[in-house]
This record gives sequence, C-alpha cells and structure tokens, in this order.
Amino acid sequence: MTAPVPLSADYLSTFQSPHFGVLVQRYKRFLADVRLDNGEVVTAHCTNTGSMKGVCVPGERVLLSHNPAPHRKLHWTWEATRLPELPQGGWVGINTAQPNRVVKEALSRGLITALADAGTVKAEIKIDAHTRLDFVLTHPKTGRKTFVEVKNVTLTDGGSAKGRTALFPDSVSERALKHLDTLERLAGQGHRACVFFVTQRQDCTAVAAAGDIDPDYAAGLTRVCARGVEALAYSFIVDEKGIRLGAPLPVRT
Repeated sequence: MTAPVPLSADYLSTFQSPHFGVLVQRYKRFLADVRLDNGEVVTAHCTNTGSMKGVCVPGERVLLSHNPAPHRKLHWTWEATRLPELPQGGWVGINTAQPNRVVKEALSRGLITALADAGTVKAEIKIDAHTRLDFVLTHPKTGRKTFVEVKNVTLTDGGSAKGRTALFPDSVSERALKHLDTLERLAGQGHRACVFFVTQRQDCTAVAAAGDIDPDYAAGLTRVCARGVEALAYSFIVDEKGIRLGAPLPVRT
C-alpha cells in the first residue's frame, strides 16, 4: 500500500499516488472507466451520487488516486475533472469524501474565520435515530455547541469566467433537505447551526440553491436561514497534488 503524501502547510488534503487520464464513461452511478495516459483502461470508484452535470464529460481529463490495498474492490478513485472553462484549464474536485476531510482540517487549524473560536471539533454526530450531521464544535468555556453540515458543490449557472454562481444540489436531494430541517430544529433549541458549502472549483463568486433543479431545497434554505441557521461557503483550490483553502463566498438565500 502506498503511504499517503504528508500534508504541507498549504494543503488540507493530498491525493494518494495521483494518475491522469481521459474519462471514457460513468455508469451504474458508482463506476467510471478511465483511459490512463499509458493507454490502460481502468475502472475507478465514483463517490459522487449526484447527476455530476457539467463535470462528467467523456473525453475530458480526469485525475485518479490509486490505493491498491487488498481489502479494496476498486483500487482507483475518481478525484477531479479538468474543465477548459476554468482559468488555465483548472480542476474541479468531484470526490464527495473530500469535503469533510478538508473542512475538518480547516476547522482544526482555525482557518474558517466564522468558526475559528467555536471550539473543539468532533465528526459524525448522531442527532437522533435517523440523522447524523458532519461536525459539532464545542466551546471549551461556555460549552455552546455549533453543528455543521457539509455539502459538496460542483455545478454552476454557466455565467461568465468572472461571475459564475455555484449551485447546490445538482439533483433532487431529500436527504439534504432533511439536514436543513435538523439544523433549523437545533437552532431553535439555542445551538449554533451551519450549512457549509464546499465549492471544489475556483471560478465562482457566490453560492446559491439550485431552485430549478430542487425547488424544495431552495425554499428550505431560504426558510432555515431566516430562522437562525447560518449558510457558509468557501471555494477550495484543486490542483494535481491536492486541495487547498480558497476564499469565503457569499451564499444567496
């Protein structure tokens, strides 16, 4: 098994043994065939269960990580897609496991300004028998809890290179709406509650709900933000080594 690349001061997550190729096809939702630069065609795990509209483009360059551990059915994971419309043909991160990793690392380093003083970080919090949220931060002195649910964003409105808006979700998501309802309930109980949009691309200047795709989620986001839930967003810089923190983005609710 190849050891993971140690994190530098800049990277929040690094790709394990990155390889490059061209997307042949995505199928059965979780599988993608990729022709590597050496000509070999491999099947990679696609963690993204959404439509991947705009970032699943046969013929475009893709980045895979490689982990040949014996317990893994697939040794390859699709990490990112290179899109010509991004500055200098930049990368868009599509691996939905990465947002939680990078947010946890950024929170632990105190890099998220709005949450820098929220306290110690704990992941995968069970709220009730049917719901988990990604993180809870507990203030060491007051004990106040801040609940955070992370959402991965890859879709945009098309816009211009200077003014694209990132949109979530890219397909109808009852689960995401349920998370909003949970955050609203926690905010009503006096806790701090946040939905955190991780935009794994560098060409967006704001984030909004994709009302044309999921009007219920768009209405839900507007509702919960009016009732005390905070909507936070950052762009994250994806390159051939890994993922770094970019700039905070406004969320239009």
